[in-house]
Amino acid sequence: MKLVRYGAMGHERPALLDARGTLRDLSSIVPDIAGTALLPENLARIRAVDPAVLPAVAGAPRIGACVGAVGKFVCIGLNYTDHAAESGMAIPDEPVLFMKPPNCIVGPYDAVEIPRGSTKTDWEVELGIVIGTPAKYVSVEDAYAHVAGYCVVNDVSERSFQLERGGQWDKGKGCDTFGPIGPWLVTTDEIPDPHVLDMWLEVDGKRYQNGSTRTMIFSVPTIVAYISQFMSLQPGDIITTGTPPGVGLGQKPPVYLRAGQTMRLAVSGLGEQQQTTVDAA
Repeated sequence: MKLVRYGAMGHERPALLDARGTLRDLSSIVPDIAGTALLPENLARIRAVDPAVLPAVAGAPRIGACVGAVGKFVCIGLNYTDHAAESGMAIPDEPVLFMKPPNCIVGPYDAVEIPRGSTKTDWEVELGIVIGTPAKYVSVEDAYAHVAGYCVVNDVSERSFQLERGGQWDKGKGCDTFGPIGPWLVTTDEIPDPHVLDMWLEVDGKRYQNGSTRTMIFSVPTIVAYISQFMSLQPGDIITTGTPPGVGLGQKPPVYLRAGQTMRLAVSGLGEQQQTTVDAA
């Protein structure tokens, strides 16, 4: 299934995308694509409904973040061999963890703000994992059972804040609008192997990233199991899993975003995003 949230920011409604590409409202089945709605039994309830009996969504509404009320937005750094190389950093022995605050989450087509004082705002196309079942001290062998699905994430980053302001990655990762997710939450039955997905990102029509999850260092089940040793994961939590090469920091010379540009990005099977950059008010 492809699950969607649509409507004005803060007032999104749940929907699914049917086989013909029509949005079908799910408000009669679940209150939101969030929290306990992502438990296996509730996903099964949605799957059992014939989309044709659900109301079609009229017009072309705004598409919101594909998961609502996100509790934790956990991120893995340097998880692609080729990206670690372009960053001049060693391949990590264990997953590198940092957090993005949920206030950074926006929809896949919403504007991305260039923060005040920014000189090095950058892009990162990533595979996002959406948790569906609570996970605490889970094994690698059991980890897939805790995943509801996957989505596209743009892990927007301000490199000077991240790397030159005291060594804490979070301050360069959590600015407002720095976490576009969606357009869809694609359930695991449609993505049998998340480690064979192509991914790309363009800025103003120039393709900078053109990679694949095949070069991930730590696999999806390894990441879920690893994080669960340090914090419990709850339905609706998002884990973003790292980026392939081609970020602005890795260009020679580096290239960074400015207001008035357009980013397009996609992960195969998970849909496409597009954002325009604007100066923060």
